[in-house]
Amino acid sequence: MNDEVLERGQRLRVLLLSTIAFTLMFNVWLMLGVLSIPLGQAGLTDIQLEWLMATAILSGALLRLNFGIWADRFGGRNTFIVLLLVSAIPTYLFSQATSFPMLLACAFLFGLAGNSFSAGIAWNSAWFPKEQQGTALGVFGAGNVGASGTKLLVMFTPGLLTLIPASGYLGGIIPGGWRFLPAVYSVLLVAMAAAIWLYCPAQDKKPGAGRPLKDTLLPLRHVRVWRLSLYYVVVFGAYVALSAYLPKYYIDVYGCSLATAAMLTALFIFPASLLRPVGGWLSDLFGPRIVTYSVFSVMAAALALLCIPNGSYFGFAYALDIVTFTFLLCVVACGMGIGKASVYKYIPQYFPKDVGAVGGLVGLLGALGGFFLPPLFGWLGRSTGSPQMAFVALFALTLWSLVWLHLAVVRIRAAERAALPTLEPATTT
Repeated sequence: MNDEVLERGQRLRVLLLSTIAFTLMFNVWLMLGVLSIPLGQAGLTDIQLEWLMATAILSGALLRLNFGIWADRFGGRNTFIVLLLVSAIPTYLFSQATSFPMLLACAFLFGLAGNSFSAGIAWNSAWFPKEQQGTALGVFGAGNVGASGTKLLVMFTPGLLTLIPASGYLGGIIPGGWRFLPAVYSVLLVAMAAAIWLYCPAQDKKPGAGRPLKDTLLPLRHVRVWRLSLYYVVVFGAYVALSAYLPKYYIDVYGCSLATAAMLTALFIFPASLLRPVGGWLSDLFGPRIVTYSVFSVMAAALALLCIPNGSYFGFAYALDIVTFTFLLCVVACGMGIGKASVYKYIPQYFPKDVGAVGGLVGLLGALGGFFLPPLFGWLGRSTGSPQMAFVALFALTLWSLVWLHLAVVRIRAAERAALPTLEPATTT
């Protein structure tokens, strides 16, 4: 009994500290979504800003498979500590950069913080029993709310980026202006590494220790893994893309101030992050299939309305004003929040010994969606003259996922029926 209580306490500490660390690293990974505005005012061109944001997002995607495997092999605690410390250095150097190449190099290196997701999924999966994994992974994944951290700072303290003079204090060690935030984040990253070192169980679970790499990668040949990756592009890649894309969209399309744009973007980020534990709980209760099915259906309906241009239809006027737009976007965000958990509930269910590798690949491809979608949004808007085309693209992607899921369910149910024993009628003589 004492051992059971001890392990329960250890797994709760792992969940709590990994979630806090993931929230912080998500803040760091996507901080350019807001910092790009003062960086533009400081002289960077739109193309340079797009490269900065894309580079950080790409860096946080490319090594997700690796970090998932490393967490299984070397332990999530060790992997998190290394990632926190490695991310802290370029985060601080970003606050000191004086040229675009320096900013770009630092963005690539601090973008590594985005890989913390796959490491944390593997870490928590190893600690929690199967019947609690959906809820645990949902709670951990709610750290996605870190995408709103910098936005909330700007929203509640709109003068923060100019409050501290750009000349800085202590001989420039603590910079001012926009440089202040990455400097503070670097300190918090180091403090978080120390907290995990001190309070998480030193004897970590390592389900992948000693396994040949070839065996670890074998599950990746299954079509199911790639189908789950597409789902994750819809619920996570699009979430990342919109988190970075929406502040400028609100400013350009609706003429909002930076503080208002940050607040409205946060209204999208909160449900898309904080409902993830609900999605995990629902997936534990009803299974991931029905939850994901419902999520894609609701998202497709809301995105279809976002695609309709202003006008009169069947005698009804339809105007996509800022209130209507934000409401529909919140509906999409709710679907994304629940769907992120339901998609990841599939992984320990189908691949219980390969959560690190499979979760890493699904996370990698999902995050790559966050890299490719923003430039796609911009290109569609410029080429058609309609900013709503971004939501046409998301609608098409969501509908594709819903159709593929439906076809997969039809095949599974047909296979289940075929496996049932044939009942022959009784005969009489």
